[in-house]
Amino acid sequence: MKKIFEKLNKAQSLAVKQTEGPVLILAGAGSGKTTTIVSRLAYLIEEIGIPASNTLTLTFTNKAAKEMRERALGMMTQVAYPPLLCTFHKFGLLFLKFNIHLLNRENNFVVIDTDDKKRIIKKINSEMPTPLIASEISRYKNSLMTPDDAYKQAELFNYQQIAKIYEEYEVYLNENNLVDFDDLISLTYKLLEQNPELAEKTSKKYQYIMIDEYQDTNELQLKLLQKLCMTHKNICVVGDDDQSIYGWRGAHIRNIMEFDQDFIGASVFKLEENYRSKEPILKIANSLIEHNRSRLGKKLIPTRGGGEDVAILNSNDENEESRKIAQQINKLLDSGIRAKDIAVLYRVNVLSRSIEEGLNRAGIAYKLVGGLRFYDRAEIKDLISYIRVITNFHDDFSFKRIINKPKRGLGKASIDKIELAAHANSTSIFEYITHVSIADLENLVKKKNAATLKDFIKKIAEVAKVSTESTYNFVEVLEDTFHLKNIYAGMQDEAERILNMDEFYGLFRDFVKNYPESSLDEFLNELTLQSEQDQVEGESIYMMSIHASKGLEFDHLFVIGMEEGFLPLVGDGSDLEEERRLGYVAFTRAKETLTLSHAGSRFYKGRRTDLQKSRFFNEAGLCEGSLIVEKNTAFKKGDLVRHKVFGTGRVIGVSKSGREFKLNINFAGTKREILASFVERL
Repeated sequence: MKKIFEKLNKAQSLAVKQTEGPVLILAGAGSGKTTTIVSRLAYLIEEIGIPASNTLTLTFTNKAAKEMRERALGMMTQVAYPPLLCTFHKFGLLFLKFNIHLLNRENNFVVIDTDDKKRIIKKINSEMPTPLIASEISRYKNSLMTPDDAYKQAELFNYQQIAKIYEEYEVYLNENNLVDFDDLISLTYKLLEQNPELAEKTSKKYQYIMIDEYQDTNELQLKLLQKLCMTHKNICVVGDDDQSIYGWRGAHIRNIMEFDQDFIGASVFKLEENYRSKEPILKIANSLIEHNRSRLGKKLIPTRGGGEDVAILNSNDENEESRKIAQQINKLLDSGIRAKDIAVLYRVNVLSRSIEEGLNRAGIAYKLVGGLRFYDRAEIKDLISYIRVITNFHDDFSFKRIINKPKRGLGKASIDKIELAAHANSTSIFEYITHVSIADLENLVKKKNAATLKDFIKKIAEVAKVSTESTYNFVEVLEDTFHLKNIYAGMQDEAERILNMDEFYGLFRDFVKNYPESSLDEFLNELTLQSEQDQVEGESIYMMSIHASKGLEFDHLFVIGMEEGFLPLVGDGSDLEEERRLGYVAFTRAKETLTLSHAGSRFYKGRRTDLQKSRFFNEAGLCEGSLIVEKNTAFKKGDLVRHKVFGTGRVIGVSKSGREFKLNINFAGTKREILASFVERL
């Protein structure tokens, strides 16, 4: 027990010991949240004697899950089976592997990534914007809406079209035994909802549930957790309402704000001692976030003492800004600071361009987190598609990607003919080519191509057989059989692509070495669950959006774009409270020094625009300025509110009225203007 508690402060210790009933651990930035959650897991298993198999700990990134797992196991002495500690999506994947048959689906499904999803959508409809359709399908799934529900709800013709595309998309996934990221959660919930006995059995199995980064959960994840807690109330969530920055992708701040309403009788613990940042950094972070009204309330308390004041970098334009930042980074590097301890953050991705150019001119190595991911490169996607077909002969989507790689003399028209013939025979392309006679195949493609296709199918079957006998040697057999490196022979970037392929083969061998019992489809699914933050490693300056930086920390930090319109984003659809939370997250990534940079003008969207300094300088107490420091209303257009007399209504406008805010509210057709202090948000 001493090992568990020796590094915990009083608040952390109390939170760890509260093992029964709902628990909310409100953990400020850098307050040792990971230490607390892993200590609590170790305490449950080591001291209370809860079997590891009866615990479930969920988080949002593989990086966080790996770190937490290693730290928790380091505190335990006797664990026959390690506790299940993984991401929400990995939990969904494991659950579906065991239970998807209840939906009349095979358990050898493959998880598709965002790029695959967009390709499928584009194939169904190339006229409408693919990102919009992909986003709407994701929204439908997270709202548990069927294509039929989506169609009935759609008022505009465009959205009726999207509902139809959603229907075709779902048919395609089912026919090819594919699931997308959203399915990992939505199908898991669907199974628990439709099978009460399974829900009860699952809830009884996971008697102690812990959730990391609870402020990032969405409505569907809350519903899933409520199902998992149907036989008990032992749920402990750790999070920070001040770091809720994913509203744009469905995360719901109400989940943490109203935890005590969703799980009655909750105990609340606040972790406010900050072990990361120097005092001047915390002072401005506290000052900024205090301007938000929708928060549970806490203050970061410095434990590392004083340090350098937060620096403000003034520049005329983005080119001057990039020169100054490159000079400051060079000074840091010359003083012995390691490159990986320095980062540049921005609210809008487009701002990275000028800084990239400045660092390039100064000869400073950098890594753009969230740029083209390793697994998104064409040569790696080709390799993954080969493995997908080898694990699932019926994966037409992947089969069509590799049918002509390396070149086999097949044009698009020939491939389309084969696909149509396969569909007419209600079978996959692979099965069709396998069983059709060579004569019938020659009616669709040239005689030479027909023989090539038959040979290709035969080789895939042979390699598939090898994969079940010796997983470790699989990649050598794959390369020797299909000569995939030849695809890129003679290309300008041939050497780089082959290096990437060799890197992939090395990663595969590493995976097999670490998980010798694993199958090929388990390797594929692990790849699909990779996240942006898994890129953060190695010796270089890091550049990333504030969103991508969450959960990370750097000794020396630069935040650029501190102007109205960039940070905060202003205008329709922006939420000033969430913008402040983004500023708070950015500031609290810094450990030793923090530099906030703004430019008088930027070249943006094709023209140079004069900019005004961010109001956040004023709100953080860093400088006087022309902007009035004011606490912003917690209400915005679209919010549902309740009034004592008029009942429930929807906000259709917000305006300033002296020191107060006036809301224009639609109460079931009757519009009234009411001061914000006279209503409550629902």
